[in-house]
Amino acid sequence: MKCELDQLTVHYDIYGNGQPLLFLSGWTASSAAMAHVYEPLFADADAWQRIYVDLPGHGHTPGSEAIRSLDDFLTILLGFVDKVIGGRPFALAGLSLGGYLTRGVLLHRFGQVNGLLLVAPAIVTEDARRDVPKPTVVVRDPEAMMQLTAEEADVMALFTVQNAATVGEMRAFGAIMAAGDVAFQERIRTDPAAYRFSFDVDALLPVFPRPTLIITGRQDFVVGYRDAWGILEQYPRATFVVFDRAGHMLEQKSAEMRPLITEWLARVTEYAIKNYHE
Repeated sequence: MKCELDQLTVHYDIYGNGQPLLFLSGWTASSAAMAHVYEPLFADADAWQRIYVDLPGHGHTPGSEAIRSLDDFLTILLGFVDKVIGGRPFALAGLSLGGYLTRGVLLHRFGQVNGLLLVAPAIVTEDARRDVPKPTVVVRDPEAMMQLTAEEADVMALFTVQNAATVGEMRAFGAIMAAGDVAFQERIRTDPAAYRFSFDVDALLPVFPRPTLIITGRQDFVVGYRDAWGILEQYPRATFVVFDRAGHMLEQKSAEMRPLITEWLARVTEYAIKNYHE
């Protein structure tokens, strides 16, 4: 589907009906790839309309010379929310950089958001300032690794579990990934001033007293887990999970994540009903 904004046309996909749940992807990821991974985890979310957005320069949403920083990303996302969701209450979910962008959306649409899901969220955007563990491979199957192409091996380096199952996950994910505007992504990603908001989003955000779920990987050396723990007091209704045997991709954790997400959605629904009657 397409959302026509003044700045550009945003591509997005919708699954299900009901209360909106806006899902923001990680850097380089597409809405199709996110839906491939996360729709099975929302199998019990019959009352929710899941909305997956292609960020500018990602998937089928074009980049633009006029987009200079994540501030511009946020402006576009807020325009998308206003046009597609309108004034309805909604839940927010974000993976990796999407976990950073969701906090920007939350800041500006605070009264509308009934729940927040952060999956391996980027808290700090500048790589050198992130508090991350050293790269660790917990499981490695040499035979499976020998079957990889050089490009696949580079991607698999992000996994802390490197076996045939995660190779299959990686290839299935990559097969539906729309590359997007790689030059645009590189321009933003390599400029520290562009790859962040011009303001400290966590310092500006008030305490968010609604159901929250934060899922991290113990061996995630991309964004880590300690930075996310550092903002926990801002979310008094948060469940905080650190999975062992999990890197940034939270590989092979789908079975464990699904009941956590189902329980979070139940808490969000409970909050929304209580808030409506009050």
